[in-house]
Amino acid sequence: MAEGPVTEMRPLARGQEPARPPLRPQVRPYERPALAYGASTRPLYRAEVGLFAFSPNAVAQSLRPIVRPQAIERAAEAARVARLRGQVCGDANIQGDAIGNVAGRGACGVENAVRIKSIAGVRFPQRPTMDCRTARALKAWVVNGAKPAVGNAGGGIASLRTVSDYACRNRNSAASGRLSEHAFGHAIDVAGIKLKSGREITVLRGWNTAGDSRILRRMWRAACGPFGTVLGPEANRFHRDHFHFDTARYRSGPYCR
Repeated sequence: MAEGPVTEMRPLARGQEPARPPLRPQVRPYERPALAYGASTRPLYRAEVGLFAFSPNAVAQSLRPIVRPQAIERAAEAARVARLRGQVCGDANIQGDAIGNVAGRGACGVENAVRIKSIAGVRFPQRPTMDCRTARALKAWVVNGAKPAVGNAGGGIASLRTVSDYACRNRNSAASGRLSEHAFGHAIDVAGIKLKSGREITVLRGWNTAGDSRILRRMWRAACGPFGTVLGPEANRFHRDHFHFDTARYRSGPYCR
């Protein structure tokens, strides 16, 4: 039987491959979110990606808020009016009594004095007397210094214990010398910080303790600016148990020690 022609097989050059017809890509089907309803339940589309943050369990329309009872509205309005009635120095956050001019011996005395009950929700049980400039500086320190320093420790600040405010006396209660800023209602001395838990942080016991030192030192630093003079336990022996703040102004800037 005759054999057919034999096709000669030639080897390809090294590194050369036979040509193949090009492959056309095919689109694979995949699930698309239901744009009209946003009802996809796949995690990819439930993680607030783009516009696909809808839950199939969400209500079609938001619920209308319930109208507050009139009793609550009346109580809120009464509290607002009482707050405005109790404000001094033109600031609703400073609550107290306006007591007018306070006369004193010699140069002592306070013009347009106020007696402070609370500042920004922090009570002053001793009802310190001062002028409005000092009251506003005290508010700045309470809001931006004292409250942030304490934070949530013990539930936050409930009240501040003061040991001196207006008093017709010389500096450091000396028998002679210059009058203290206390003699003009420009000064306030703070000795204790009462927390809502009932615990009191005192300058005397807490200044060098591990627990309260950080809070007290942060308070002391924050007063330097709102007040012109800031003295603490390291200033001298007369201030080892309290902070002295006053609104005296110096050309060189605040004096803090």
